[in-house]
Amino acid sequence: MKVAVCLAGGTLLLAGAAWAAVEGMTARTAGDVTVFADGRNAFSFPAANLPDEERTRFAIGNSFFKRNWVQAPASTTARDGLGPHFIARSCGGCHIQDGRGKPPEILDRLSTEQPVDLLFRLSIPGNDSKHGVVPDPVYGDQFNNAAIAGVKPEGKVHIQITELRGKYPDGTPYVLKKPSYSFSDLGYGPMHPQVMVSPRIAPQVIGLGLLEAIEEKDVLKNAKRQAAQPGPIKGVPNRVWDAYAQKDMLGRFGWKANVATLAHQTGGAFLGDIGITSSLFPSENCTPAQKDCVQAPNGSENGEPELSDKLFNEIVFYQAVLAPPARRNVNDAQVLKGQKLFEQAQCAVCHRPSYTTGKVPFPALSSKALEGQEIWPYTDLLLHDMGEGLADNRPDFKANGRQWKTPPLWGIGLIPDVNNHMRLLHDGRADGVEEAILWHGGEAEESKNRFMNFSAEDRSALIRFVESL
Repeated sequence: MKVAVCLAGGTLLLAGAAWAAVEGMTARTAGDVTVFADGRNAFSFPAANLPDEERTRFAIGNSFFKRNWVQAPASTTARDGLGPHFIARSCGGCHIQDGRGKPPEILDRLSTEQPVDLLFRLSIPGNDSKHGVVPDPVYGDQFNNAAIAGVKPEGKVHIQITELRGKYPDGTPYVLKKPSYSFSDLGYGPMHPQVMVSPRIAPQVIGLGLLEAIEEKDVLKNAKRQAAQPGPIKGVPNRVWDAYAQKDMLGRFGWKANVATLAHQTGGAFLGDIGITSSLFPSENCTPAQKDCVQAPNGSENGEPELSDKLFNEIVFYQAVLAPPARRNVNDAQVLKGQKLFEQAQCAVCHRPSYTTGKVPFPALSSKALEGQEIWPYTDLLLHDMGEGLADNRPDFKANGRQWKTPPLWGIGLIPDVNNHMRLLHDGRADGVEEAILWHGGEAEESKNRFMNFSAEDRSALIRFVESL
């Protein structure tokens, strides 16, 4: 029997002996950090073992993660400084309920609204050792379709869908949706003629501190092991410059493992997505060509950044200790069958199931409650060539235009509960696990073909296993 505590929009299930007897210890996705939760708030709980004295930090970080920033000057000086250009007014504007974003609604194969949860990275050919890319000279490294009063938006984004129809070997039909992107109403003239564009959906933000606590040697072992074994799967690490640590490090975050630390990821998102400066990124996100942006008011006081170091640290801490929810249906016969098929199809080579975390690398920004935990994120944190179908043709540090980081799978089955959709992959093109698998190519082509050659019953079992994570 489950003991439940009802909350607004979700249920926190107390992890007592009754749950363990039914679900087994493999339900603990994140060791003692795991929360037994479902419903709309399933991604929004702190680590179950978080000490009481650290829960105030979690609450403060939660507040500033979710509340909107406003244009400066304003009476709410702790929250002013929005823009000048932005795509969202808060972190939670993209990561709704700490969850996953989705592309705009499509009608007659065309987008009907401007994206919020989906951003667009920009760069031109070349390399910058500290940024990984060379930004577009006019629009920078990210396209922002919103702006404060008195500043022109950078423009509008349009999405068009092409349907790709196919059949499984057993004759079962399927349809994939391939997006293409265009820009109009450009506020500052044309983009560079060689501009490269990469769409990126906002992922769920659970378990980030645990991923940061995976020891680098374990990630490098993944690459070494894959290089030594036969077959096409040969993952490689990304090496990136980190603004917080001020050195090159292993990339762990971002769709191309193009960010090393949660601190850098947070500072970069505040600047790029909301237009908020911090000690890590103290300059407004304006190019010289955007004169109204350069001259716009900001929320800086006495030369200090708009986001104080204290609040910045609390927001990073909040994300670090957001707990992955427990698995469901772990003893279900179909789920157990699907787990074997997942391994048989070689999915677990890239989606490595488990690790034991080491020490948190930045104790001021995380909690020792995350250390020494057996976790099951299902990722190798490596880059893989995923084929031409998924390629963005835009390099990022050591990642080329066909490579993507293996995303963690924990919590994937609860996305519909939290966000009322199941849009997957880097741009949200896949509607569910099956479509995501069918988009796999490159190093994963063989695994996709194994899945396609399974019977319909076996395909369903594998999908059910993934949705149990």
